[in-house]
Amino acid sequence: MRALDRKWPVSLLAVLLLTLVLTLASCAAGPNAQRGVADSAGQVAGFWFGLWQGIISPITFFVSLFSKHVNIYEVHNSGNWYNFGFVIGAGILLSGGFAGRRKRRH
Repeated sequence: MRALDRKWPVSLLAVLLLTLVLTLASCAAGPNAQRGVADSAGQVAGFWFGLWQGIISPITFFVSLFSKHVNIYEVHNSGNWYNFGFVIGAGILLSGGFAGRRKRRH
């Protein structure tokens, strides 16, 4: 029981805090230099394309594990509207729609 009463060494706490800060910082999103720029076909993905890509994102993720030419997210997009469509599409499929509702108890 005495081992539990000891205070943690300051160096261990510092390492844990640094690890936490670096982990959280590595999850921060960066700027997209390709936003609003047309791709090679002259297209910029908008809301509807984002919605579609959000819906198929689990399948696309699986395929992207085995192919260098498939990405989950379109970098040549219109910005916030594409992002909104992507989140709505992913939410529809990934338990944000009817699949996420709780069943009533009788």
